[in-house]
Formats: sequence, C-alpha cells, structure tokens
Amino acid sequence: MLDKRIPTTTLELRYGCNPHQTPASLTLPDPSPLKILNGKPSYINILDALGAWQLARELKDATGKPGAASFKHTSPAGAAIAQPLSEGFAASQFLPQEDLSPVAQAYLRARGGDRMSSFGDVVGVSDMVDVSLARVLKREVSDLIVAPGYEPDALDILRAKKKGSYVIFEIDADYDPPSEESRELFGFCLRQRRNDVRVCPQHFENVVTASKTVPDDVLQTLIVATVALKYTQSNSVCVAYDGQIIGMGAGQQSRVHCTRLACDKADKWFLQQHPKTLALRFREGMKRAEKANIVDKYLLYEQLSEPERQAMLRGLDEEPDFITQSQRTQWIRNFDGVCLSSDAYIPFRDNLDRASRSNVKYVAQAGSSLRDDEVTQAADEYGMVMVHTGLRCFLH
Repeated sequence: MLDKRIPTTTLELRYGCNPHQTPASLTLPDPSPLKILNGKPSYINILDALGAWQLARELKDATGKPGAASFKHTSPAGAAIAQPLSEGFAASQFLPQEDLSPVAQAYLRARGGDRMSSFGDVVGVSDMVDVSLARVLKREVSDLIVAPGYEPDALDILRAKKKGSYVIFEIDADYDPPSEESRELFGFCLRQRRNDVRVCPQHFENVVTASKTVPDDVLQTLIVATVALKYTQSNSVCVAYDGQIIGMGAGQQSRVHCTRLACDKADKWFLQQHPKTLALRFREGMKRAEKANIVDKYLLYEQLSEPERQAMLRGLDEEPDFITQSQRTQWIRNFDGVCLSSDAYIPFRDNLDRASRSNVKYVAQAGSSLRDDEVTQAADEYGMVMVHTGLRCFLH
C-alpha cells in the first residue's frame, strides 16, 4: 500500500483477475517510475509485469549479463541470461538463423525453457529493447513487455503488434520500492518487509556433500535458478542448465511434486533436442505452435490415448522413429552441469531420487531439515554436489 502522504495517480485497468471483476485500477506514485507506452493492461498483466521486471533486473545484477523473464500467471515460465544459442536448441525451437543481440538471446532462452507455458507471456528484460528483440517478439505470441527503455525503431515495431494493442511498459531502472510492503485481502491488511535479499555467490559456499567442487559456470546457473525462485509462487523447485531455466515446478503443496514437475519439464527440454525429435517431418504449412504441440505429444506418445496418437500422426508427413527408454536415458546423460534449486529445505531424499534421473549433479537448498543427513547421504550416493544456502525464498 502506498504511503497516503505521497502524491499518487490512478489508472483504470481493463479488468481485475477476471473480466467480471470491474472496476479495477492501478495506483502509482506521482511522478511514476512506470509508464504505459502502448495498450491497456489488466490486473494480472500488472502482477506479471512487476514480477518479470524484478527477476530480469536481478539476473543482470547478479551475473552482469542481460537477463530476461517469460512470465505467466505470477510465476516465471522461463528465465535466462544472455548467451549464444546452441545449434541444437535453436533447431528444437524452430528458430531461423539470424544475428541476435544479447538481450534477444536472453529472451529466446527464457521463452525456450518452456515454450508451451510461455505462449502468451509477459516479457521482462533488464536492458534496452533493440530492433533485434523487437523482431523476435513480432513473431511470438506475447501480451506485454516491460523494459527500462526502447530504441525508437524497436518501439515502432512493437506498437504495431496485435493490431496496435500490444501492451508496452517502460520502467525506471533505478527505482526501488519502500522497504515495507502491504497487501489487502478479504478486508484485512498484512504488512511485511519486502524480500530484498540479493542472491550472491556467498550463499553457495556451504557445501555439505563429499563432492565439493562447484565450477564457475555452474555457480552462475545456481544463482539464476535461485533468483528465479524468489519470484515464483511457492512451493517451488527449479531445474536449470547453462544459465537458463529448463524446468520450473511452481505452486505445489508438496516439494516432491515440485521436483517431479520441474524434472519432467527438464527431460522434455533435453529430448526436444534429440536427433530423432529434430528429424520429425511436419505436414506442410504448420505453424510453430502446432509443431510444438506435436513434439510434446511425440515425446509423451506412450501415455496418449489412441485418438490422441492418431491426431499427432496426422500432423506428420511420415511415421516417426520413436525414442526408446534407454535412448532417452543416455541422451539426458549428455548434458553436464544440470542444476536444481529449491525455495526451501528439501525434507526427504525422494526429491534427489527423482532429480538423479534427470542427470542433476548440483543442488542448492536452504538446509536445516530434520532429515538433512538422510538427504545429504542420497546426494553422495548419486555423486551430487549439494550446498545449503541458509536462504528460504517463499512467495505467496
């Protein structure tokens, strides 16, 4: 809640969480650090934009590289820092060969962590939006972007998106809110100190397993995963690889369900790059979203009903060569440096039992569970490196 002594301005929103929840509004300090350059946002747009911006900015602060977040329903579907796209990743995402700026790289990696969940996302980037990123966004299904600035040509491209209704926010990169935040719920007002802790390398110094070495690139990925958890609805577990989220398990009541969800998504991310997946021949004229849906069904073929299988096969020009279970396991083992971070302590070893099947080798968790010894023993059995951060990152 804003201090009533601070001048404010109120903006009308399209609607609240649902279209029948009207009126809805946003109250801003005056002068405002947030500007609406195009479109008319909804209540959920605001929630996602503020989460995406904070995550992207903190990734940049923590790593020194441009950061990006792809937000859906108040949690990140994906987040990443800027690095060149690998050939396998680009092919699995049906991306054209093109020169990309660092901020465009960061966003494509963020969106490609879970491309199905990122469909219709809210984009947050830490750096100025250039033409490279604007051209990427022009072809993607997205609802909103928030960034600290825009090149004039990039802004023109984005203003033409969605027949002129694409929502564009500009935010002051130096703005920090008050240290205390409040929330009204069911007629009650809750107050707390804002979660202003900064995830840094020092949080990963307490290595509790027999294996102790955490390479610099792995440390960077653990930081990316843990920063992302700060802005994810709890309980949450994140699997990350090479500075990129590849599996987010969010909003589950049980931690092992978070782990299963995150690891299942990570497995799919790995297998999207398998040679047999890349060899699929799609029916002519299919859009990228349709191809992505077919790939998803192809990787889950054994779990599909017969009508679902036939629908998938109709989208292909020829009978596919399916990936066997042993081939899946072997392929996933090709990816070194897979990381898992948990937003609180890991209470049982079943989380690590599941993580091991996704080739997780580095684990970050808060520690201080009654079963810490049992969980550490499981990590040692799998040859994992596990650190206790001493940091809980719940978000509700």
